[in-house]
Formats: sequence, structure tokens, C-alpha cells
Amino acid sequence: MSRLYADIIVDISQEKLDKTFQYEIPENLISQTEIGKKVRIPFGNGRRELTGYVVGISREAKIDPKRIKPITALEEQGVEIESHLIQLAAWIARNYGSTMNQALKTVLPVKEKAAEKEKRQICLNASEEEVRKLKEECERKHYTAKLRLLEALLREKTLDYTEAVKEMKISTPVIKGLEEKGILKVIRQRCYRNPFEGMCAERKSFQLSPEQRTVTEEIFREWKQENPRPCLIKGVTGSGKTQVYMELISHVLKQGQQVIVLIPEIALTYQNVSRFYSRFGDCVSLMNSRLSQGERFDQFERAKKGEVSIVIGPRSALFTPFPNLGLILIDEEHETSYKSEKTPCYHARETAIERARMEGAFVVMGSASPSVESYYKGKEGIYKLLYLNSRYEQRALPTVTVVDLKEELKTGNRSIFSSSLTEKIRERLKKKEQVILFLNRRGFSGFVSCRSCGYVMKCPHCDVSLTAHRNGKLICHYCGYERPQVKVCPSCGSPYIGGFKAGTQQIEMLVHKSFPGARVLRMDADTTRRKDDHERILAAFAKGEADILIGTQMIVKGHDFPNVTLVGILAADLSLFSEDYRAAEKTFQLLLQAEGRAGRGNRPGEAVIQTYHPEHYSIQAAARQDYEAFYNAEIGYRMLMDYPPAAAMAAVRGACEDQELLEKGMEYCRRYMESIYKKEDLILIGPAPESVSRVQDLYKMVIYMRHPDREVLVKMKNALERYIAVNSGFQKIYIQFDFNV
Repeated sequence: MSRLYADIIVDISQEKLDKTFQYEIPENLISQTEIGKKVRIPFGNGRRELTGYVVGISREAKIDPKRIKPITALEEQGVEIESHLIQLAAWIARNYGSTMNQALKTVLPVKEKAAEKEKRQICLNASEEEVRKLKEECERKHYTAKLRLLEALLREKTLDYTEAVKEMKISTPVIKGLEEKGILKVIRQRCYRNPFEGMCAERKSFQLSPEQRTVTEEIFREWKQENPRPCLIKGVTGSGKTQVYMELISHVLKQGQQVIVLIPEIALTYQNVSRFYSRFGDCVSLMNSRLSQGERFDQFERAKKGEVSIVIGPRSALFTPFPNLGLILIDEEHETSYKSEKTPCYHARETAIERARMEGAFVVMGSASPSVESYYKGKEGIYKLLYLNSRYEQRALPTVTVVDLKEELKTGNRSIFSSSLTEKIRERLKKKEQVILFLNRRGFSGFVSCRSCGYVMKCPHCDVSLTAHRNGKLICHYCGYERPQVKVCPSCGSPYIGGFKAGTQQIEMLVHKSFPGARVLRMDADTTRRKDDHERILAAFAKGEADILIGTQMIVKGHDFPNVTLVGILAADLSLFSEDYRAAEKTFQLLLQAEGRAGRGNRPGEAVIQTYHPEHYSIQAAARQDYEAFYNAEIGYRMLMDYPPAAAMAAVRGACEDQELLEKGMEYCRRYMESIYKKEDLILIGPAPESVSRVQDLYKMVIYMRHPDREVLVKMKNALERYIAVNSGFQKIYIQFDFNV
């Protein structure tokens, strides 16, 4: 039998994940050794025994086989959280195309150098009689500092070290001298940073509505099944999905288990944390990229030690090292921010389901507008599909008005504000009600449309919009089709054809000009650079310190402002014609989320959608707030074009400083894939330029793969990885694999 070797990592607490050591797997341990297993190994010349984790298995020795020591034994004292996370890293590396090292750095809570916070206390360590004798000696010798300290210890028994040094003016040598004599002792205790220190936990009670209670009971019934499915709650905006989540959390906590709550954006943290904190108090913690390195590591440590039971955060919170995970909640599961843009390009939804499977936990997802893929799985019975069709306390959904901007142009109104929206804003300002103005810039990358008739320049082969490039060409970023830029509309001959250029700053200036005296807040990438900017702006708006909130998509997701009665959606078309087959889906989801911010209090709400394409099915369905109508139209389009979920899709992305070398390398990749898989059910598109085809002197190209079976794409990825590894021509080309594109 040929030998098997294990790559073992010894230290996972420091940033030494690049350093692995190879050991031989003894024949009697081969059947039990797998990635993630904890093992005992002889280490160093002294052959001292250490523990480590298996992160890779191969038949190839990296050094002289005679120098490779065998594994001593497998650790069998239960499965530690590190083992689960390493297994998850291996799954990510295989399914999303990355090295094991890249996956480990994503999954494991790597501790960089961050000073530990420590709480120190001074305590008496001698009898009162000994202290009095020493006190008398200090009085005789006029040791005033020692005297103050001893008198305080006789009164208090325990003193805070920092307060003693600062307020009582006791020097460190004085404390150290008394400690050495055994008169006192300094107790040091690790103190964890709290990212929301000072937040008041005002406990609130609520009653589930009959509809919420029914959904909760159906989830509990699913959990009792032998193989429980992930649950997907489709609930209209304001239906109280969060209240259902909290009921599920309460149930899981009673079982002594922990919960991860995934939210899509950092901007949602403020209200989400306050809601959960008001219900569950100090057992709630927070995880996001705006925490300091020390704060992040402290939260991981608190979770691992069981000091917190609920962690809330974006996708990185999924890797919280809970030892007894019971539930993963994914709020707004449709959000694209759940997908990592960096290698490994994992999707938090799929990865959460895999982690739950490994650890025997449950997954519950929720959205007013589920992703087409998730809803398809719900319809097919892969997920348990549940519905919340009414707003909490039977509040009415907002009324929606669609304004055709082509008609506004005919009347001579070239402003970003339609006459209808302008009048409605004035009415709200008079009534002291609040307004949200949403500029839909998601996916905007230079599509070209006619303001007179609404015509959009599209690729004749891929049914996505063409993108304007500075070289005067319109290019499709799926297949590479290109044509010259146009100066007049091919459909109606109008000269009003081009890209949309308005931004949030221009909108703010126009608001001040059109509505003098209105108090305005703007929330976008420029105004939220600092750590607490999101919370500051949202808190100010919630307190009524502004009449109008202007922003991009971060202002229309999950926020609850009872005094907002009007939402203006200024440019619905910007995401509708991005160069993405999901453009209609993203547009519908954004519009539905935006509309849902209105009328969440006791006053009725209204939304105004401004668009050049009022007849488009995603605009029509959003205006009626009819998800089923949108889904039925969209799934028909996906099935016709073989886009997910009709087929699996992946991208091979290449980047290189040498454009000619990149084009040659990507063409070789395509030819290799065609040579190893000759069946017609594999569709290869490209190589073509990326939507942003050059960044920091790196040229970028992409090849898309489509096949009915995702596993075929994974095998193609594995084969291409091996091909690239053995061909020196790819050394200067960076290749990245991206599933769920």
C-alpha cells in the first residue's frame, strides 16, 4: 500500500496558517484520519509531543520520506470547534475554488497582534493586625503614599488598580513593594472589549400574531423531522419576521445552544443589535469589519468560552466559533452582500447550510423578496417554504405610484424630481412627517438609454445591457460583443441618449434648492467612512433631527422609522439595465425594500417610483408589491436562457499586467475545458473583458461556464486548477474561480 501523508497545522491562534508540517499517517489510522481531525504529533528534535489539526492529505512527500515522522495518535476527546471550522474550510476550498490556506484564513479567527485588555485589582493578603503594625511604621517614617494605600485597603479590602494609581497618587513601586512583602496581592483578570458598551437593555415584551405563531410552530415541526430542511420565510415588509426570529432564538437558548444571526450590511447593525439586545441583554454580541482587530478577537473568544450566546453580523459572523451551535438565521437572504467578492468567493447562505449540516444545527432564512434560487428551492421542496402575508398589527402596505419620466420630459420637466413627487414632499414637510429619497445606483456601470423613448442598448446575444467604455465602444461583458457608441437613439432618433450621471451629493443640493428650510441628512459611502457614522446618521433620523434622508441602497434595508410616510425612488432604471442577468431581480428587490420603509407607524405610507420603463415586469410587480407575479415572469426568462436556477453557473476570472498574455492564457483555459468535456450540455461564454476591464494596471477577463449539474462545474474547476499549476505560462496570471455569479 502506498503511503499517505497529512499536512498538519500546529498553531491556529496566531497568524501562522501558512506554516504546515507533513507527517506520515500510520496504516492503522488511515481510515480514521480526515481533514479537521485533531492529532498528537512528535515535534522538533526533542520529539516533544504537540497537538495539531489535519488540513490536507496527499500521497506525495514534500521532503525526503525518511525524514517524515508518523502521527502519534488521533485525539478522541470530543470534536472541538476548530475541527468543525477546518472541515468547513476544506468544503469551501473545494466548492468555491481557493487554496486551503485562503479558506483557513477566511474561516478561522486569526489573532493578529492586539494588546489584551486587563482589569487589575489590589486586595489585602495579610491579617489586619499585620497591616496595623505596618501602618504605625509608615506613620513614624512618614511614608505617606503607603499609609494612604493601607488605610484604603483596611476600609475597602479591594481597590481598582488604575484608580489607586491615578486618584490616590500611589506609584507602581509602592504597590510592588507591598506585594513582594505579602501584604497585598494584585489580581489580574482578562477584560474583553465590548463593541456596544453602555447600551441600555430596555426589556420589551410582545405577543406573536396568529400568523407569526403559525409560522413558528411549523418551523418547530420541521425541526423534529429526521432530516430537517432549511426554512425560508417569505414575509411582506413589516410582517414581523424579526419577532419570529426572536421566538426561535429563545427556544434554542433554552436548549443551552448558541445562535448566529446574519444581517446583510453593516448599516443594519444599529437597529438589529438594539432589538435583540432589548430582548436578550448581555448574551448578545456583535461582529463586523468595523470593529478593531482587538474587539473582533475578543468577541470570538467570548463566544468560544460561552460568555455570549448570540452573535449578530454580516457574513464573516458565520464563522463565530460557537461550541454548541443550534441555529443560523439569515435575514434578507436575497442580499448580494452575502457573497464574498474575494477568494474564496463563498456564499454565506450555502456555507451556512453546510456548517449547520456538519454541526447538527438548523437554518432559517427570511426575506420579503427571496432570491429566485431560494424561492425555486422552496417551491421544489428542498427548503421548507413559509409565508407571512400581512403586516404586523394589520397595518396597511404603502400605496405606490409609478411616474413615467418620459412623460415628464415631454412637459418640459428635466429635474430629477417629478412634479408628483415634488408635491408629495411638500405635503409631508407641512405635516411634519419624514421622507426618504432613494437613489438606486446599484449595478450602475455605464449602460446607455434614451430619455425620450426609454430604449436601452443591449447585447443581441446575451440579453443584457451594453456598457459604455472610455474608448468610445459599447461592450457586452458576457460574450465580448462590441459596437461603436451612438449619438442618436436607434429607435426614435432622439439626441437624448446617454448614461445617468446624478449622485447623492447632487440630489442633496437639489433638495436644499427645491425645499428651503428642510433639514436633510445624506447617507452614502462618503458620509459613512468612520466607525460609528452609520449609527450616528440613523439615530439622528430616528430622533426626528432631519425631515429628509437621502441615500443609496444602505438606507432602504431593514430600517424601521415610524414617522416616514413617503419614499421617493429617484431612478429605478439604473439597476434594471446593469450588465447582469439578475438585473430585473435586483431591481424588484430594491424597490420592494424601499417601498417597505413607508407607513411602518400609525400613519399610512406612500411610495413614488420614477422610471423610464413603467411597463417592465419588475417595475409593475414592485408597484403592486406582488412577488409571485415577478417570480413567475423571471423564472420563465431564466429557464429560457439557461441562467440559474435552470443551470449552475460559474466564472473563471483572470487578471494580468500583460494584456496580450492574459488574452492568450484565457483562450488556453477555454480550449482546455473544451478538450476535457465534449458534451453539448456545457456552455462556455468568453473569454471577454470584465465590466471593469483594468484596475491598478491589471487587465481583467472572464470565462463563464454553465451546466445543469453544479458538480460538473466543480470538477471542471478542479481540472483547470491542475492544468494551470503544471503550466509555467500561467505564473504571471492570477486566476480566480467564482460560483453563484
